Amino acid sequence: MKLIHLSRMLAVAVAAVLPDVHADVSLPGPVVNAQWLASHLDEVTVLDVRSDVDAYTGAPEFDVNEKTGAKTLVTVGGHIPNALLVDFDRTRVDRVIDGRKVQKLLPEQAAFEALMQDVGLTAAKPIVIAANGQTVDEIDMAARLYWSLKVYGEDRIAILDGGDAGWLAAGQALVSDKAATVKGDWKATAERRELLAEAADVERAVDAKVQLVDARPLPQYAGLTFKKPLVTAGGHVAGARNLPTDVHTKSVGGAQMFLTAAEYRGVMKLQGIDPAAPSISYCNTGHLASGAWFVISEVLGNKSVRLYDGSMHDWTTSGHAVVNLSNDG
Repeated sequence: MKLIHLSRMLAVAVAAVLPDVHADVSLPGPVVNAQWLASHLDEVTVLDVRSDVDAYTGAPEFDVNEKTGAKTLVTVGGHIPNALLVDFDRTRVDRVIDGRKVQKLLPEQAAFEALMQDVGLTAAKPIVIAANGQTVDEIDMAARLYWSLKVYGEDRIAILDGGDAGWLAAGQALVSDKAATVKGDWKATAERRELLAEAADVERAVDAKVQLVDARPLPQYAGLTFKKPLVTAGGHVAGARNLPTDVHTKSVGGAQMFLTAAEYRGVMKLQGIDPAAPSISYCNTGHLASGAWFVISEVLGNKSVRLYDGSMHDWTTSGHAVVNLSNDG
């Protein structure tokens, strides 16, 4: 009897310290690395977001050093096993605002929910978003999808550091099978308007003591070049500080990786940006601004950050003034 009682006590003790195999996995934060994802691949849903959808069924291309045999990644092709394909171009739509067609905006709630269901997304597992990961604009695609899901109520979500390129660099394999066609059951459970900014919010930013963060490359911020025909004037919104694309991420082994929180704070200090201040990020069409939003809001934990979805496309086509090298005094 004493042995039976002791064995029951040991069983209870073991059960208390062993993880529940049926419990949902907890994401370690808004960014996960390839090693973590490889260990939890069956416990999450991977969303593969890209504009070049044909590359989803491709294969990686490498340059091989004839002397050493060392391989250098040239082009990412294929995807993480079981990843669901998201066409980035379908995640943004045209709308009419004040009689003007404004392009590349967040879809309405019902349309975005339908898109995620068409992709095959279910509500069963946490989500990890993977982009190709060789360029900063690809990582910012992941940030844009993250922001979109967040607007519509999703909280169990993270981005894969380095994307598919980081996955390959960590010694993991990509596959080239076709995308699944199963209908998903994911639901948009909220519309968090507090994550969105409009032109009127940008107009009031200075008086409201809201910081404006321009997330474009420095030449565009300065007005040396601009993204025609979407943006009709070169320069930036008065008072905006620049967080250029080349400090959104850093290249490590051919993959674009996020900086540390301390590095981001240091960069922002150099740029005159307060990472703790209420802020609005913008770019040309809300794509690169998603990267700045993600860094400030999710990596640095400032929950008073909004994204100006229409960005410079909406700002300039509606006739708002810009500041550039010719009119900045």
